[in-house]
Amino acid sequence: MKKRVILAYSGGLDTSVAIKWLQEKYDSEVITLTVDIGQGEEIEPIVEKARNVGAIKAIALDLRREFLTDYAFKALRANCTYEYNYHLSAALSRPLIASYLVKLAKEHNASAVSHGCTAKGNDQVRFDLTIKTLKEDLAIWAPMREWVMTREEEIDYAQKNNIPVPVGKKSPFSIDLNLWGRSIEAGPIEDIEKEPPEEAFHLVVSPEKTPDKPEYVEIEFENNVPVRLNSNEMKPEELVEKLNKIAGSHGVGRSDMVENRLVGIKTREVYEAPAATVLV
Repeated sequence: MKKRVILAYSGGLDTSVAIKWLQEKYDSEVITLTVDIGQGEEIEPIVEKARNVGAIKAIALDLRREFLTDYAFKALRANCTYEYNYHLSAALSRPLIASYLVKLAKEHNASAVSHGCTAKGNDQVRFDLTIKTLKEDLAIWAPMREWVMTREEEIDYAQKNNIPVPVGKKSPFSIDLNLWGRSIEAGPIEDIEKEPPEEAFHLVVSPEKTPDKPEYVEIEFENNVPVRLNSNEMKPEELVEKLNKIAGSHGVGRSDMVENRLVGIKTREVYEAPAATVLV
């Protein structure tokens, strides 16, 4: 009987390659989990892609509200930023995703869970600690940590296995996006002697393109949580999405930093978090 693994699947390069790699390496059946936490893209094509690549089942969950109310807004109450620049948009989402990996592993009798984290980042620690805290005996398979590939090697592997990927060798950015912010790394961003290329940004416009006139917003809080924007009561996901657009159009929310990682290295990353910047 084949082993079964639950894979956190984004539809990007790393996790697309991971489906095939897990099947080959562990002779396993792969069930994918794709969560909507405000990536701004349709989830169904990602689910369909997982099936086409080889997953025996592809699960999609809308966790936008849970992400904001149980994670992002709790960080907001603590006025939480990392090194005064990063609003932890990706970091806050990892325990949420990991908890659902464990939940699905129990439901589908899986002996392992998997993620696409590399060996150089903090994400691997966030996933692994959450998983082991919730279910100590659950195995963790991390393809990109076990088989260390360059970006180009991953693309070549995908092409040889007929796996479609949304990135080419001429566009090597690694991007993580949710309602609380957008993280961009890799490629030309790694050269700290050069400013990040404008094409790396999406949520926040450059200062040269901002309006000449200011725009005013009024935010009402209840129990330290934003509930109204410009006198309009909104659901958490609606309020943050609207504020992202307003603040981003005025150039609010960019940051460029060289951060310290838990594994002992420094790395440059660029962030966009217009709503979080305004709220904090």
